Amino acid sequence: MTDVYADFVAAVAESLDGSAPAATGTTLARRAYLSRFHFDRVISAAAGEPPAAFRRRLLLERAAYRLLAEDVGVLEIAVDAGYGSHEAFTRAFARAYGMSPRSWRGEPSRVFFLAAPSGVHFQPPAGLRLPARRKVRGMDVLVRMVEHHVWLTGELIERGARLDAAALDRPIELSVEGIDDDTSIRYLLDRLVWQEEMWLASVEDRPFQVPECGRDVTTPIPELRTRHADAGARFVALVNRLNDEGRFDESFVDTTCEPPRVFTYGGMVAHVLTFAAHRRCVLVGAFHSAGVTDLGFGDPMEFVAG
Repeated sequence: MTDVYADFVAAVAESLDGSAPAATGTTLARRAYLSRFHFDRVISAAAGEPPAAFRRRLLLERAAYRLLAEDVGVLEIAVDAGYGSHEAFTRAFARAYGMSPRSWRGEPSRVFFLAAPSGVHFQPPAGLRLPARRKVRGMDVLVRMVEHHVWLTGELIERGARLDAAALDRPIELSVEGIDDDTSIRYLLDRLVWQEEMWLASVEDRPFQVPECGRDVTTPIPELRTRHADAGARFVALVNRLNDEGRFDESFVDTTCEPPRVFTYGGMVAHVLTFAAHRRCVLVGAFHSAGVTDLGFGDPMEFVAG
């Protein structure tokens, strides 16, 4: 049964990306040396839904994504999804998503995955997201690194409270083009906090407005302290939960992107730690230049070991 199901999923994936024509149920059943009746029973048992419903759901997920990501007409998307008319597609879409395609395009919450017993979903641009075959647990050191990141960000905010506005907003001469241009201590502190807030909003499927960049940031230190106390604790709790449940290899839809994109939780954590490490190091150096040296170099070695 496993081989039949895997062959079926592969055939559906090939038809979605255009590398092969859409295979009919009869063709797939013949390829598996089964009658159409037994083929449908095997796939329904493995996927939790009949093969026709399986493929139709994936085509609707692809259509929902395209409505957000592409500037094309609803009729064109409807035809590509296998519907003969705008009206038929609108009825099917409304049943699945609870709103018309036109309304969907204006929604702030845009997770296009539909409920699926199999865990198989459309993954942009033209593939399938398969459920993890095994639980993927991060090493304890990964969680400790996240805890260190959140702790050190809080300590950096506290050091920022010792500086006057001129020192907080003084340009940091070292910048990395394309990552952080035209930076200041205040800006980098703000960036560390809203990076946590942004990814939490994405995982929780909440709208998030990316703040202004560069030295135009005017966020007061007390506000950063309060926001970080909330977002930092929730981010550590999220990573611990993902670690305990072995879910680092699972995917989620990042609705803060334009268009929305699909990432794994593990990839998201790696992204946060990589770019946050750069910002923390720049901040430590900037604090040294401002005469604040009691954090050392922000090395996680002792924190992780402790």
